[in-house]
Amino acid sequence: MIDKSLRRLMRAGLVALLLAGCAAPQGVIERLPGGEQEPTELLRQAENQSGTEAARTRLQAADILARRGDNAQAIQIATGIDVAQLPPEERADWALLLSYLGLAQQDGWLVVEATSLLDEDIAIAREDALTLRYRRGLALGMVGEPLPSAKMLIGVQKDDPGFELNDEIWQQLTRLRGASLQELAAIQDPTVQGWVALLELQRRNSGDIARLFDRIEEWRSTYPNHPAARRLPGDLQALRELRGRDVRHIAVFLPESGPLANVAEALREGIQARHMSALDQGEQTPQLSFYDTTGVDTQALYARAQMEGAQVVIGPLDKDQVSRLEVRNDVPLPTLALNYGTAPTNHAEKLFQYGLSAEDEARQAAQRAWRDGHRSAGMLVPDNPWGGRVADAFRQTWQELGGSVASLIGYNPEASVANAVRPLLNVRGERAQRDMDMLFLLALPSYARQVPPMLEFYYAGNLPIYATSHLYEGRPQPRVDHDLNDVMFVEIPWLIPDAAVGGEEALPYLDSYRKLRSDDEPALFKLKAMGVDAYELARKLPLFQSLPGSQTYGATGTLSLGTDGRIHRELPWAQFAGGVPQPPLRGNASETDTAEETGDAPVSTGEPSDTSEPESADNDA
Repeated sequence: MIDKSLRRLMRAGLVALLLAGCAAPQGVIERLPGGEQEPTELLRQAENQSGTEAARTRLQAADILARRGDNAQAIQIATGIDVAQLPPEERADWALLLSYLGLAQQDGWLVVEATSLLDEDIAIAREDALTLRYRRGLALGMVGEPLPSAKMLIGVQKDDPGFELNDEIWQQLTRLRGASLQELAAIQDPTVQGWVALLELQRRNSGDIARLFDRIEEWRSTYPNHPAARRLPGDLQALRELRGRDVRHIAVFLPESGPLANVAEALREGIQARHMSALDQGEQTPQLSFYDTTGVDTQALYARAQMEGAQVVIGPLDKDQVSRLEVRNDVPLPTLALNYGTAPTNHAEKLFQYGLSAEDEARQAAQRAWRDGHRSAGMLVPDNPWGGRVADAFRQTWQELGGSVASLIGYNPEASVANAVRPLLNVRGERAQRDMDMLFLLALPSYARQVPPMLEFYYAGNLPIYATSHLYEGRPQPRVDHDLNDVMFVEIPWLIPDAAVGGEEALPYLDSYRKLRSDDEPALFKLKAMGVDAYELARKLPLFQSLPGSQTYGATGTLSLGTDGRIHRELPWAQFAGGVPQPPLRGNASETDTAEETGDAPVSTGEPSDTSEPESADNDA
């Protein structure tokens, strides 16, 4: 079963293609001899076979498991097949099956592994080759390689116009900037040149939709036979509905003094940096007006902003102010609050909430661990209200997926790590007794670095660890982080460019990144990145309101609007190797948040910096 994240990658026509003639499970089983047997029987049979015969039998077992929906076991078997033993046609079957499973599991690296068959000198049927190239193009985008992804998908579209790939190509093109875009633009091909020209005019005119579509008509006259001239990408088509609703004036509600002043200053710096970069690049930009929220009634600020012509508000930042807004029926202006309220439900029309939430990271960790085939979790979280909330988010998602919790330990951050790991593993003598197949870890760097060695000490060193961003200080430190090797964690693209997108040049808003990147505390840098994204989200609020499924690829992750008015982020995954964040060894989910819960100086305490609650009176992180 293909979940909603995969469906976002592949529009309706492509889903039909994947599930019809090109779908690996159906195609494979038709080519293999014999009727359907039980996979366990086939695997026992393969134990008594060798060479090609054993490889074929295991492939058949993996195929049956895939068609029954047991993707994790199907992947385990398929990746263990000695593919060199298969004849060329059945090697193609293997690649089709494994790439299908990789997409279904949102495991881009697995698809890349499967489609490496394309690089070998073997004959592959044209239809199969097109399908593998198409899947490889999708996978390259999933693992943070938008340039080769776009090239691959454009090539498939040129070789078979029946592949309706405009939306998938556009999704990757919008992630290109700097040298990557220049490299694509240098390709002397009319189709490629047309795509680059369309992207550039969209970026130059994104703030003025009427002018954008005037320019698109001019572009059509230059590229009349281009695939996008016949049907614009869906995201561009949707903008037609927004003519006359461009955001031309944004009011920013932030405190200039008080306990949140340093947070507000970092956010303000990010907002202004992105605004100036947009101006420098010739974009139509809104007017920015800043309003000090210190000691001022929010309703009075709204009245003043309305009188001065503001169309959208960024802010407020204070959690109590956001909480008061979300229990109203509506707000005077569309508002992007920079925090989350405490009410169970957001009742206010036109109120949207954006922050860097540790709970979101925990949910993403649960989803990723489940897709990787784990079913029984251990949990190690701080014994405080912040740890409790994050643990609840992980546990709820994990159990909704069908997972079980073997052990949950709330630890004292000031105590010995051994005091937490022993009960976590139910150590008897010197060995772990607890039955779990993964660990969810919420910890700051100094504590987190001690966990893997302690697991190793109790003979549980092979336990996979999935963590939030809080274990990473925000800069490569191979000497101090080497004990975190193999630990997987999520982080914002701007802090792990090599792992997230293959290098700085591919980062979103590269000019703003370069202006803002310094030797500051990484928590400050995260807040600046949040300011950059807040500016872009505010400009696009009409789009998000009209098209709730819209996404924007930002400095803090891939952002989309949930039905609850909250902006959800999918973060790239990284894995420590040599003490440095790298792409995961096999798999990279873009599901794709700093977490500070202190009341005064969230960027200087060494605590987790969760801007979902930067002003929390609990100070409990």
